[in-house]
Amino acid sequence: MVRPEAGTAAIDHEIQAERASSLSAAERRVIKAIAGLESGNDRETWLAEARQAVWAYFVQRELIGFRRHTEVIRDLRIPPDVLNGLGAMPARAR
Repeated sequence: MVRPEAGTAAIDHEIQAERASSLSAAERRVIKAIAGLESGNDRETWLAEARQAVWAYFVQRELIGFRRHTEVIRDLRIPPDVLNGLGAMPARAR
């Protein structure tokens, strides 16, 4: 008997692996841009790079289904000036 779900399971697994890989690459780009920004060299260039990297990372997270970014903002130490350039507001302490 043919089981169509067996074929889609393999494809679903590949899709999940690609999502994870893509998200990981986007996170590495954010980390690199934040490190460049913290170095103090060529601040405007690194600020623009950080804003672009964070925006792309947030979009990637949202495409996967992660709607809240509070934890990654904290964990990756994304500065307010990067977030302000996105139009984002850091979460208020509760």
